[in-house]
Amino acid sequence: MADFKYEITQELGVLSESKSGWTRELNLVSWNGAAPKFDIRDWAPGHEKMGKGISLNGEELAKLKQLLDKVED
Repeated sequence: MADFKYEITQELGVLSESKSGWTRELNLVSWNGAAPKFDIRDWAPGHEKMGKGISLNGEELAKLKQLLDKVED
């Protein structure tokens, strides 16, 4: 697997935390020096390891918000 770089440019919030201490977070993340994207994924304490996740640009995040606003509790 090729090396990649990431920088969490803004921590927006924690969605949940597991018993092991990993947290599912919404952050702005720059991947390989590119413009930051909204990112949802699991992180180990200290952000030294990460799980699989999804990155969204601003337009995709706005569309996701519209879809979530339609979901009833």
